Amino acid sequence: MIKTHLAFGSVVLAALLWGCSTAPTPPVTAGLAYPEAPRGPVVDDYNGVKVADQYRWMEEIDSAETRAWVEAENKLTFSFLEAILGRDAIRKRLTELWDYERYSVPFVEGGRTFFTRNSGLQAQSVWYVLDAGGAEPRVLLDPNPLSKDGTIAVSTTSVSDDGQWLAYSLSTAGSDWQEWHVRDVATAKDTDDRLEWTKFTGAAWTKDGKGFFYGRFDQPPAGAERKATNYFQKLSYHRLGTPQSDDPIVYRRDDHKDWQFGPEITEDGRYLIINVRVGTDRRTMVFYRDLQQANAPVVELLNQFDAAYSFVENDGPVFFFRTDLDAPRGRLVAIDIRTPDRAAWRTLIPEGRDVLRGVSLVHDTFIASYLRDASNAVLLYEMDGKPLGEVKLPAIGSARGFDGKRTDAVTYYSFTNFSTPGTINRFDVATRTSTVFRQPRVNADLGAYETSQVFFTSKDGTRVPMFLTHRKGLKLDGRNPTLLYAYGGFDIPEMPSFSVSNLVWMEMGGVYALANLRGGGEYGEAWHQAGMLERKQKVFDDFIAAAEWLIANRYTSRDRLSIYGGSNGGLLIGAVLNQRPDLFGAAIPAVGVMDMLRFQKFTIGWAWTSEYGSSDDPRMFPILRAYSPLHNVKPAACYPPTLITTADHDDRVFPAHSFKYAATLQAAQGCADPILIRIETRAGHGAGRPTSKQINEATDRLAFLTNALRMPVPRF
Repeated sequence: MIKTHLAFGSVVLAALLWGCSTAPTPPVTAGLAYPEAPRGPVVDDYNGVKVADQYRWMEEIDSAETRAWVEAENKLTFSFLEAILGRDAIRKRLTELWDYERYSVPFVEGGRTFFTRNSGLQAQSVWYVLDAGGAEPRVLLDPNPLSKDGTIAVSTTSVSDDGQWLAYSLSTAGSDWQEWHVRDVATAKDTDDRLEWTKFTGAAWTKDGKGFFYGRFDQPPAGAERKATNYFQKLSYHRLGTPQSDDPIVYRRDDHKDWQFGPEITEDGRYLIINVRVGTDRRTMVFYRDLQQANAPVVELLNQFDAAYSFVENDGPVFFFRTDLDAPRGRLVAIDIRTPDRAAWRTLIPEGRDVLRGVSLVHDTFIASYLRDASNAVLLYEMDGKPLGEVKLPAIGSARGFDGKRTDAVTYYSFTNFSTPGTINRFDVATRTSTVFRQPRVNADLGAYETSQVFFTSKDGTRVPMFLTHRKGLKLDGRNPTLLYAYGGFDIPEMPSFSVSNLVWMEMGGVYALANLRGGGEYGEAWHQAGMLERKQKVFDDFIAAAEWLIANRYTSRDRLSIYGGSNGGLLIGAVLNQRPDLFGAAIPAVGVMDMLRFQKFTIGWAWTSEYGSSDDPRMFPILRAYSPLHNVKPAACYPPTLITTADHDDRVFPAHSFKYAATLQAAQGCADPILIRIETRAGHGAGRPTSKQINEATDRLAFLTNALRMPVPRF
C-alpha cells in the first residue's frame, strides 16, 4: 500500500540466521471451549430491512458482563498461545533484533536541531536537541518515566520558530485523546500550560512565539470518553501562561458539525492557514486569515470541497498548493490571493506519469516526492517550475522527510525498504548530495534476502502490483509459508519498509507479500476511488487475486498461506475470510472495522463515511451489508485458524467491532480450527504502543502462524 529486482548483498546461510527441527510444529487445536456469549434480542430496521444485532451488549465495553467475557477470552487465547512450541524462541529472537538504535528525521528551528532516538528496547523514543554550536545532543523530553508500563507516549510536537518552546501532546494507553504541554527548550522544564480534549490536531506557533493555534472538542460526557462521537471541532488560540479556559475560539462552524480544522502558519508569519476537512475525505478546503491586520476576517480561498489541496508555502501573497484538481496524480499550482480566480492559477509542476504525494520548499527549491510503482522518487524544481533533476536514493524503497525553510541550505530524510532499517540522511540542496547522518545496525544478515515486484491480474482485468520478499534461493515448490499483507483504502499507499517482525518471519523460512490494492494511494486519486464506496468489493477481489497468484506461481499453497491486515486492513481480512474461507491457511484481522452497519456511531467512525458510505443511506445499506464481516459469517462453515486482535483502549476503531465479530465467528465455526481473540490491555489503535507490547504482540502473531501453518519449530 514492472519486474524490478532488488538484491541486498551476498547470501550467508550462517547459524546466526535460523535453524529448525525437521518435523512440523505439533498443532495446538484440541479442547477449545469458547466463553459463553449470550445472544440478545436487538433487531434494527434499515429502511424496512430487519437486521439482528445479537451481541449489542458488547458495545457497553466497560460493563461487568463485557469485562467478564473479555477476561475469559484472553484466558483461553493465552493458554492456547503459551502451549505453542517455539513461542519463547520467537520472543527471544524478536527481542534480540529489536534492540537496535533508531532515529527520527531531524528538523531545525531557531538554529537548534531536534530529533528522537531509541536506544533499542526503550518503551518510548526520547526527544533530543542539539543546540547551535553544541558538541553533543542533550535530552529534551523523555516520556519513559511518565508511566511504569511505558504506555504514555508523545504523540505530536511543534517547536516555536525561534526554537525556544516545545509544544507536545501526550497520549495515555493508546487513546486518540491528547493532552498538550509546553516545555522550555533551554531548561527542559515544563511550564504550567495544559490543554485537554484535543484530537487530530497539531499546534501552529505564531511568529512571535507567544502562543499557538490548535483544534479542540467539547469534553464528552463522563464515562463516554472512548465511545461518544466526536463532532464540532473548534479552532482555538492558546497564549502561553494563560489557562485553557481563556483560549479564544478563532474559528468555528456550528452549521457544519463534521468540519475539522488543521492550522498552519506561513513561514513569514503573516498568514494563518486553516485546512478544512470532513473526516477522512481527501477533498479539502483552505481558508486563511491575515495576522498582520487587527480583526481580519477569515477568507475562504478554496471553498468548494472539489479536490485535495495541501499548502506548501507562500511567497508574499502567492500561495503554493499541491492539488489533484484536474490532475488525479497531482500537480503544484501557484495562487495569488489578490487574484484568486482559477483562470489566474499557474501550474508550476504539471501532472506526470508518477503520483505527486508531497512538496516542500527548502533553499528556494521545490522538493517533490513522487510514487513510482509504490516506491519513492524525489525530484527538484526551481521556484518557477524548471526541473533540476532527481535526488539519488540508495535503492528502491521509501524516503520521507525533506522538510525545512526557504533559507535552509540542508534538509534531512529517512530511507528504508524491506531489508534496510530507517537510515537518516543529510541532503545538501545546493550541491544535491546526500550523506549518511545516522545508520542503524541490526544483528542479522540483511544481505541474505531479496525483493521483487510482480504484477497480477484482478477479477476485472486490472493490473495490480505486489512486493515479494524472502531468502535468496527460494524454491518455488508450493510449500513456502507465506504471509500476505494489504490495506487497500483511504488513499494510503503501502510501500517498502523495514520490520523486525517480518525479518524474523523470513528467518523462519517465510515469504512476505505486500499487495498494493485499489483503494490505496499508489497510483493517485483514480486508484483510490476505484476501491471505495460502492466499488469496495474490487479491493477484496484484488486481494483474492493476489492470493491465487501466489498459489498458482508455486510460492505457496492454500494450507501454507496466511493473511494479515489492520484497521481498514482488518476489515479486508474479515471480508475475504467470509468470501473465500477455502483459500487461506490462517488469518489475523487486527483492530478491524467489522460492523459496517454501525461503525459511524462511535468516536470518529462517522469520518469514514466518505470512504465507505453509511447504512443510513438507502443506496449504500445493501452494499455495506453485502460485505460487512460481522453480517456475512456463514454458519457451520469451516474457517481457517483465526487470531483476531484488538485493544481495550482503542477509541478509533471501537473494540466492540472485534468483540462482536469474534463471538459470531466462534458460534459459527464448523470445524476444529481455532477462532481466538487477543485483547491487549492499556493499548489503543496502535500508535504509541511501547516496545514491549509490540514485541509481545509480534511474538503471539508469529507463534500462532507457526502452529496454524504446521511450520517447523523455530530454533534461532
